[in-house]
Amino acid sequence: MTKNTKPYLKEVLKAQKLEITVYKIYQKLAQRYSKNRAVLEQIAEQEYQHYEFWKGYTGQSVAPDHFKVFRFMLITRVLGLTFAARLLEKTEMNAQHSYQQLTQHIPEAAKIILEEKEHEQHLIDLIREDQLKYAGSVVLGMNDALVELTGALAGFTFALQQNQMIAMVGLITGIAASLSMAASEYLAVKTDNQDKQPLRSAVYTGLSYIITVFLLILPYLSGKNPYLSLATSLLIALGIIMVFNYYIAIIKATKFWKRFLEMASISLGVAVISFVIGYLVRHSFL
Repeated sequence: MTKNTKPYLKEVLKAQKLEITVYKIYQKLAQRYSKNRAVLEQIAEQEYQHYEFWKGYTGQSVAPDHFKVFRFMLITRVLGLTFAARLLEKTEMNAQHSYQQLTQHIPEAAKIILEEKEHEQHLIDLIREDQLKYAGSVVLGMNDALVELTGALAGFTFALQQNQMIAMVGLITGIAASLSMAASEYLAVKTDNQDKQPLRSAVYTGLSYIITVFLLILPYLSGKNPYLSLATSLLIALGIIMVFNYYIAIIKATKFWKRFLEMASISLGVAVISFVIGYLVRHSFL
């Protein structure tokens, strides 16, 4: 221990461990992602400098959190480099409250806070990931499936009132719509000459649509009460909206609740209107 750190040694060691852990993560990411190696190595080097800074106050070497390193490498494989990097920096930003308190005893720590807020965020903005170019295609497919199918299922539920029939009609509607959306996306990308492959964009749109369709129809395949199945399907829709908007909020560094409430209100609003239409159709024609 050095420089009279005893009163706040625990907090300094915690900050030191976080920095060496993040350093190890970026070091491994740099080895895996050659396209972004230079940027990732820059971030890793800065994290190591922060570790050395804290080490100067503790006089101790600290081992990284190996489980956290493993967890973030797994997150990167599943959700992509940009998401993992943004989430990692969000973790560090949350730790800045402790850093802020430490500046009362170690004024030089303010420099680390500034670097975390500005320099590292700028470096992360330089990360290039091909998959993110197609995020719009995924949004298009999933959003359309949520809006159209929640509305269709609500209408079918009151008009048909038989789970097997609702599932069959919903599946046919969903598959046909997914093919239509994929074809539209292919033509749109090809016509606009965007920096995307038309076929790949179409596949992302179609797949996100059809996966959403199967998830929404699942309650009708496993249940017997159509109204309970509809309620479960709407809950699944909210779950999909929540997960997806959290992902988008992280990678684009935007506010989660605004996007979530907007998308949820549109999907549920269409479902309510369609349910009323189903009620009117049933009483008019049956």
